[in-house]
Amino acid sequence: MDLLKQESWQDAIVTVMGLGRYGGGGGLSATKWLLRHGSQIVITDLKDAAELKESVDQVMEWFNKYKEQFPNRAIYQPLFILGQHRSEDFLSVDCVVQSPGVQSEVEYVEQARAKGVAVESDVSLFFRYFAYPIIAVTGTRGKTTTTRLLGEMVKKLDAGAMVAGNVVQSPLEVIDELLAKKTATPVVLELSSWMLENLPKALADIGRGPQIAVITNVFPDHLARYKDFAAYVASKEILLTGQTPEQFAVLNWDNEPLRVLATKTKAKVFWCSATYQEHDGCYVKEGNVVYRKDNIDVIIGPVAELGLKSPENLENVLTSACAALLRGVSVNDVQSVLKSFVGASEPQELVREVDDITYINDTVATTPSATIDALKKFGTHGEVVLLAGGEDQSVDYHELIETIVKTCKHVVLLPGTASDIFETMLQGKVSTERAMDMESAVTKARASAVRGTVVLLSPAAPGAPLFANEFVRGEQFRDAVRTL
Repeated sequence: MDLLKQESWQDAIVTVMGLGRYGGGGGLSATKWLLRHGSQIVITDLKDAAELKESVDQVMEWFNKYKEQFPNRAIYQPLFILGQHRSEDFLSVDCVVQSPGVQSEVEYVEQARAKGVAVESDVSLFFRYFAYPIIAVTGTRGKTTTTRLLGEMVKKLDAGAMVAGNVVQSPLEVIDELLAKKTATPVVLELSSWMLENLPKALADIGRGPQIAVITNVFPDHLARYKDFAAYVASKEILLTGQTPEQFAVLNWDNEPLRVLATKTKAKVFWCSATYQEHDGCYVKEGNVVYRKDNIDVIIGPVAELGLKSPENLENVLTSACAALLRGVSVNDVQSVLKSFVGASEPQELVREVDDITYINDTVATTPSATIDALKKFGTHGEVVLLAGGEDQSVDYHELIETIVKTCKHVVLLPGTASDIFETMLQGKVSTERAMDMESAVTKARASAVRGTVVLLSPAAPGAPLFANEFVRGEQFRDAVRTL
């Protein structure tokens, strides 16, 4: 099939590998898009029908909807192969669409590639068909904050700007709507390393990379997935190698591996640094954030006035400001966002599914009632490992404790006076343990989780003094989960 033409998907036989649960993921979004475009879909997942009931029901709702919506187009009922993978579903098809949570080295994907079957993802399909400028953000840490900042900045250009990828939603969810507008709607994509893995062929076919590639940093994480640090770095390199000389790479000078990666791109490199001031980019000078392009310096504003004041967020501020200015956002609008932005999190955000364990970020649940709502959604049979706790607000916790007992198999408590109360009230009812920081909390939660478990960060309390605010707490949860 000709992957450069969207019409090629009509009647094509396509296997979607990895459906996922709770919506928003690449597998479900790809299925929805393929259904709408008339593909004959085989959906295969190692989870069984009971585990995926909610997702399967969604798919069938879409199937029925599209049959009515497109009476002159063949809309095929999908075939579900659940609880197993079969070789024939990867060898006798036109394309395999792989979900980000499914590792590339899975034998079935390798078999498909060996036979010449195209292997795509929701992100690679978006790059193929969205011909307008894309800002793509990756990195080991801080990429969500950078993406959110950039999203707020480019919305100053266009209120309809889209933020997608590893946050909020798959870009395929809205691609048809964006293309119908026939305008260069700003798009910011957060891309994990495994989202990048299926991009090389797509970027080679279309002859370009993202208009602006942002890499916040690269640290030796994710080594359970990659054979060594070099292999992990190579996954980040994918974002740069497809770029053209007319495009831009925004990199963090203070992260040494990125200085090596900079040699891999043909794009114009803009450096960001708290100290380095030699080249075009964004840096700190005399207490101010400064943007330099073509050797002309523009003061963005004092570091002391930033909404994100923690030192670890400075690189996120610099990279997002630089990328936004390159995209055409005004200096005044960048200043405004940097002063007002203190962080962002979606309620009940799906961070990742790995080893059939689902990680949900509900850091904005700072009251017992918000956590109760999350537990009722994700914990019907005592299958939740809950990360909770923080500072007491002198509220009634009895209903929360009753809900935890019904829905949770284990609770990891973060530091704080509310955690002391939770520990006492849960004694003899649900097992608990304490964690001194988010990294150890996620590690402890992972050790208690089994296949089918939901690890839920839903604190039911503010996080101070351990976390500056709930957004910092959520960002640390994301980073810890992504390094598992």
